[in-house]
Formats: sequence, structure tokens, C-alpha cells
Amino acid sequence: MTFRAVRTLREADLIACEDTRHTSKLLQHYGIDRPTISYHEHNESERSLDLLNRLQNGETIAVVSDAGTPLISDPGYRLVSAATATGITVTAIPGASALLTALAASGLPTDEFHFAGFLPPKTGQRRKELERLAELNCTVVLYEAPHRIVDALEDIGEVYGDARLVVTRELTKLHEEFLRGTAESILLELNARPSIKGEMTIVVGKRLLPREDARSIPDAVADHMGRGLSRMDAMKAVARERGLSKRDVYSAMEENG
Repeated sequence: MTFRAVRTLREADLIACEDTRHTSKLLQHYGIDRPTISYHEHNESERSLDLLNRLQNGETIAVVSDAGTPLISDPGYRLVSAATATGITVTAIPGASALLTALAASGLPTDEFHFAGFLPPKTGQRRKELERLAELNCTVVLYEAPHRIVDALEDIGEVYGDARLVVTRELTKLHEEFLRGTAESILLELNARPSIKGEMTIVVGKRLLPREDARSIPDAVADHMGRGLSRMDAMKAVARERGLSKRDVYSAMEENG
């Protein structure tokens, strides 16, 4: 929290909170006694209309998220869009942001990066999104929930191989942690723990160029199948390793009979 943020909350006519119970602890800590109202993903559409009416009547409203910077993978876009469209002044109060905090301390290139928010929860969609992100050829920053971090890292490893990776946990809080390595090495660390807690931010380096492989494509596919992959998954793995399209690998397999 900054002095400016504390002053803004004290001067607001109303504080719109992602979770009023969570924000009440913050307000109590700073001795702020202002009315609050819930404003989260499940009531954002309806509540934005009410808040806009209050703004048009001259009230000052502060929007607070449970953690980090409001609107960054959090509710608030609809209200800001509607407010600016009607000429109402909107001001952002800079503060803690997991996105920038993780990126700054990652040690990965920051001259160009892409923030992709949360990955899709389902494996197929997640893999497809990771393939798209890998083509951007720049540092990528992701958010992930603790109960999905293992699945996400497994898919990142499949798509990005041995690319440099930083997984951060509980940024700016008491138990802040940085795990650095590859998806495989970080998975070993996390799987050895009795439980995984805390919100995660993942910083992924550029996908490495494919390594030279003297094996024929059919032999490489056969080796992957020997390690338990299905024929289709083995073909996808070889395509990723060699920077080929799945169609190229399929054609090579067809030619081999």
C-alpha cells in the first residue's frame, strides 16, 4: 500500500471490493471507515450499472481487488469502460502487481514480453494456447492457481522443452518464493512437497531452438512410443522437438509405411 492509496480510500464515498470481508481487514489496519459494496466476476455486469449511476450523481468510488492491481485478470473493465465513455474521470493508483514484480525479478529478458493471464483449465485448450504463445518468441508471463500449477507445468514442459522458467509464489507477502529452472526441475521440487499453496505467477523464457537429431522421424516417434506415449502424442512431441508441423511428421510416417 502507498500513502496515496490510503488517502484515496479514506476520501472515497464508496469502496467496491472483490470480497468485502477480505478488504475489511485492510481498511481496519489503516483505520479507514468507509462504506463497502461487493464487486466481483459474478455480479460485475449488474453491479457496474449501479456504480455508474452513483458516479454520475457525483460520488467518488474506489475499486479494490483481493490482491495486486485491480482489473489485471480481475473485474473492473466494464465499469472503467462505461465511466470513461460518459466522461467520468478514472485514475489508476499504482501499487503491487504480481505481473511486473515477477518479471522484474525473473532474470529473463524484459525488453519485450506478453502477459497472457490465466491459462485455460482443460489440457487440450491449454496446450493449444501454449503453442500459440511459444510462437511469439518473447518472454511470457502467466497467472495460475495452486491446484492447477502441476498440470500447467507439465504442459509448459511439453511445449517449451528446456526453456528457462521462473515460478513465483505469494509475491510481496511473507512467504514470497522464486523457483528457477526448467519446467521439469520445478515440477520435481513442487511434487516433493506435501501441499502447494499460494497464488502463482509463471515467467517463461523463449522456446529453445530444436536440437539436432540424427534419428529419422519414424525412429524418433518409435522412441517416444516406447516411453509410453500414444502414436499421435509421439508424433506431436517429435514435431515440437524439431520445429516441424504435425503434417510434416505425419507425411514422413506415411512415406515410411
